[in-house]
Amino acid sequence: MFDFNDAQQQMAPQGELIPDGVFSRVKLTVRPGGTNGAVPMDAKLLKASERSDALMLNCEMTLMDGPYARRKFWQNFTVAGGKRDDKGDSIGWNISKSSFRAMIDSALGLDPKDESPAARDKRKLEGLRQLDGIVFAARIMVEPKSEGNAANNRIANIVLPGAPEYAKIMSGQPVPPDPVNAAPRKSRAAAGTVAPAWSQQAHAPQAQGPAASAGAQPATSSPQWLNT
Repeated sequence: MFDFNDAQQQMAPQGELIPDGVFSRVKLTVRPGGTNGAVPMDAKLLKASERSDALMLNCEMTLMDGPYARRKFWQNFTVAGGKRDDKGDSIGWNISKSSFRAMIDSALGLDPKDESPAARDKRKLEGLRQLDGIVFAARIMVEPKSEGNAANNRIANIVLPGAPEYAKIMSGQPVPPDPVNAAPRKSRAAAGTVAPAWSQQAHAPQAQGPAASAGAQPATSSPQWLNT
């Protein structure tokens, strides 16, 4: 006899979007794109844009909890090149740095305002490759269809310690959705949009361009946050 009562309910159709405003723990998996990053550890890691000089970290996001557990979406984070500000800095990289810092803070439970030496050390990575496998709290949005692009899911904001939803999300408890595109659009206090936090690792150089040569990929030490 086969007892199917303990089987998980079937997943939603692959083409169906995760509803706007869903909260969940999210696991980030890096998908190597074949282009070198700024440090040896990131050899062959980045994805080159087909339309500009931008280099991106191509990430697969997997929801960990709730009715949409195991559902995935994909998001690119610019780490070099693309549009630049009046100082000549990559606008996309500055945005991505804020997101990565938030992921670290959320994953490790760091207060985003904590600038102590211990907290600052946890926000330093040897390479972007060490973001692979990080699990953080997030709110998911539906990015509306635009010219040439279908509607898709992406991170609306990373939920940080101190936000009312944070503890429940990180413990796998259900949190009611908070739609981003509700009409009228809701204004939210900074409930975890800015970010920081992470592992006991050496300084991570600012990724501003590809590494000089691919070389052999060096061994990657396990980030401390993966063990917390």
